Order: sequence, then structure tokens, then C-alpha cells
Amino acid sequence: MNIRLAFLLIALCSVISPPPSSAAGDRFALVIGNAKYPDADVPLKEPVNDARDVADELKRDGFNVDIGENLTGDGMRRALDKFYGKLRPGSVALIFFSGFGIQSNRQSYMIPIDAQIWTEQDVRHDGLSLETVLGEINSRGAGVKIALIDASRRNPYERRFRNYSAGLAPVIAPNDTLVMYSAAPSSVISDYGGDHSLFVQELLKEIRVPDLMAEETLNRTRVGVSRASGSEQTPWISSSLAEDFSFIPGATGSHPPAAPPPVANVAPAPPPAPVASAPPPPPAPPSPPQVTDASPPPPPPPAQVDPTPAPAAPVERPSTTPSPQLALADDPTIKSLTAKLDAKPDDVSALYRRGQVYASKGAYSLAIKDFDGALRINPKDVEALNNRCWARAVVGDLQAALKDCNEALRLRPNFVDALDSRGLVNLKSGMTKNAITDFDAALKINPRLTSSLYGRGLAKQRNGSISEGNLDIANAKAMDPNIVQDFDGYGVH
Repeated sequence: MNIRLAFLLIALCSVISPPPSSAAGDRFALVIGNAKYPDADVPLKEPVNDARDVADELKRDGFNVDIGENLTGDGMRRALDKFYGKLRPGSVALIFFSGFGIQSNRQSYMIPIDAQIWTEQDVRHDGLSLETVLGEINSRGAGVKIALIDASRRNPYERRFRNYSAGLAPVIAPNDTLVMYSAAPSSVISDYGGDHSLFVQELLKEIRVPDLMAEETLNRTRVGVSRASGSEQTPWISSSLAEDFSFIPGATGSHPPAAPPPVANVAPAPPPAPVASAPPPPPAPPSPPQVTDASPPPPPPPAQVDPTPAPAAPVERPSTTPSPQLALADDPTIKSLTAKLDAKPDDVSALYRRGQVYASKGAYSLAIKDFDGALRINPKDVEALNNRCWARAVVGDLQAALKDCNEALRLRPNFVDALDSRGLVNLKSGMTKNAITDFDAALKINPRLTSSLYGRGLAKQRNGSISEGNLDIANAKAMDPNIVQDFDGYGVH
């Protein structure tokens, strides 16, 4: 009798009481405002003010908010790692970034304040790929993913290697993602000279309107910006949301009478450039939730080294001849960094940055020497480990390169740049199966990483999968016509 009564009470409680709230109600936001770029003539006025206002609004809307101001590359990565660690399956994850952005190889990069960018290759070294960030958020099991990027500004970097400022690129994002740029792809906005950007002014106005779904909020923001700028600035939206979401919890989706008419459809991201006789590879499918708590997921098993590896190739030289030592010494960036190191030999940031500049100019031995110095000071610097791995791979010091990449991935699992670098090491070592494994892992995180796509194509060809390899190579060349020249410089043909 008592047992039957207990079962009845349990059943009754399950009917009367709602189920416990799940992680789907958790809201996390990372807000970054970068204004003090040393390479700019003057600091930007808007980003810090905008970041603070956006953070305050998101807190009112129930978000757990982290805010960063004037972050270096290391600072942005630490902020992102902390943000990733908070996410649980079903969480809402929102990124807001205001500062400088650059597109390279049809990807959009958020630029930290200490970026040393002189060539397009430096963009990939120093910038943070929006697609990679969204892929990492998705891999943590987040549900709704939102990126609000106010970075379509004219910046001092692109003029160093381009004749025009190209703005941002359309993003290929995971499912259940809503992305908004403050301007259309490949366009830049004028500086209105105010303390807040027009984009954020309109965004905050619309977020505060009750009973709107997120897509409606952003569409109204786009209409407001376009009207206020006389159609000179029209924000861009891409949505793959499969569920209703509102910035204000509890919204029902009704339209208040005073609202301006929303735009009929959310603009889809333009498809990648077509490839003759070969369709572009589909973006990686969203990963199923893997996380059961707020901790980062366990690292992937390291790529196994073949039991009988091919002997290390002799030291190779890139096909492009490095600049003479005197010309390098006269480079203004190198001169500036060298002066810093003369005054403070243990300046780890200057050592690392000078190593990056040397590597970008083909002076790999000098780059490795600087990375050596940076790692003597901080042996756990994963960025220096990855860059030394890549530089060692280019010159053919493959066993040492493999050790560097393995250590970088041990310290930062799923570090996409290190996966890409280790793929190059394995490709040059003749370990094609391991190379394919690394490139596959990198492309799962960032489906448009052209170096991994091209490298995987070469590895597949050498492994006997000629048609699959040809497809990867064709698509990589379509996304980046210079990729063949890049690999020639690495000694891979």
C-alpha cells in the first residue's frame, strides 16, 4: 500500500511540477571592444563605448556577460577560452566584436590591437577567424549561436597589401546560427565621428522592443541603419535558426503596431565561388553536443606516428629566396621590434612578433631563433610552439616540428592552426594517413581553411584517392588562387 501511494505521489508531482530547467535556458555572451590600435592614426571612438552599452543591455536580458576592452591576441584567445569553458549543451552563445576586421581567403578575421600585419598571410597568423570561433562554439554543444560584428571599417592594414579595403566576407556558419555585420560583405562604413556607432545605436533600440524574435530584431536594426544613413550603410544578416529565440526572455513573437515593417527575408550568405566540374565542399555538419558540464571537452586522441616513419627529409629551402639580411634589418617593423629587444632582451612579445615577421618574409631560420627565445621564457606559449612547428616543417626539420605541434595540441586541444601545421609535417614526412587525419580535424572546425583543404587533397592523391584529392585541390584553388604558390614555398609540390 505504501509503495503504491509513493508511486501515485511521484506521478502526481510530475504532472503538477514543471520539469527542471535545462541548460537550454543558459545565456552566455562575450563582448569585445578594441579601439587602441597602434597602427591607426588615432584611437577609434566607438568600440569601447559600444561594447559597454551592449554588455549592459545583454545583462538586463539575462545573459552572463564577459567584456574585454583593447585586447591583444593573447587576451582575445584567453577570453574566448574562458567563454568556451562556460558553454553547456543547449546554451545560447553570443559574440559581439567591435574593432577592425579583415577578410582573407573568403574568411572574416577579428583583429586584436597588437596585430603585426604586413602581408595577407599575417592576417591568418594574427587575426581570429570568425568561422573558427563559431565552429568551436558549436563543438561545445551550444544551441542558438549569435555573432554581432561591427568591424567593417577602413583599417590601416589592408592598404599594406591591397589597393582597396574589402570589408568582411560572408560567413559559413553551423546550423542554428544568426550572424549580423554592421555593413554588407566587401564594403566598409564611413566614420560618423560620434561616440557610438550607428549600428549599435539602432541595435540597442530594437533589442529593447518587447515581443520580437531575434531575426525580427536584427531585420528592424538593418532597416533603421539603412534609413539613418541614407542607404549608405546596410547591415548584412545570415540566419540558419531552426527555433524561436528572443533577446528579451518570454517574447511571443507578436509585432507591436508602431514597429517599422521588417524586411521580408533574411539575406542568405552568398555561396562560395563555383569550381569547374567540382561542387564546393559542404560545410562540416554541426557536431552533436559532447559536453556534460561547463568544462572543455576532452582532447582528441593525438595523431599516431607511423611505427616505421619515413626518414626525415634533408633540410629544404623554400622556393622563394629570403630577403637579404640587410634588407630585413631595414624593415621598419623589424627595426622597431629589434630596438625593443635591445632595450629588453626578454621581451617575449617582441621576440614572438619579430619571429612572425621573419617567417612572413621567408627568413625561417631567423624566425625559429626568435621562437626559440620566446619559448625559453615561456615554454607553454602555444602560439610560439605552433609557429615554430610550421617554420621547422618548411625548412625540413620534421621530427622537431612534430614534437612542437604535439605539445601545442596537448596544451590547447583542437587548436586548429596546430592541426593544420601538424598536417603539413605529416605530409612532408610521407605519413599521408596521419596528414589526412589532421587536415580532417582542422576542416571540421573551420571548413574553409584552404591550407588544410589543399594539403588534404595532396595527401589523398599520394594515398591513392586521386579523384577525391583532385576535388579538394580544385576547391582550395578556387577559394585561394595563391595556395599552390604558398605550398611551393613550403617545399610541397
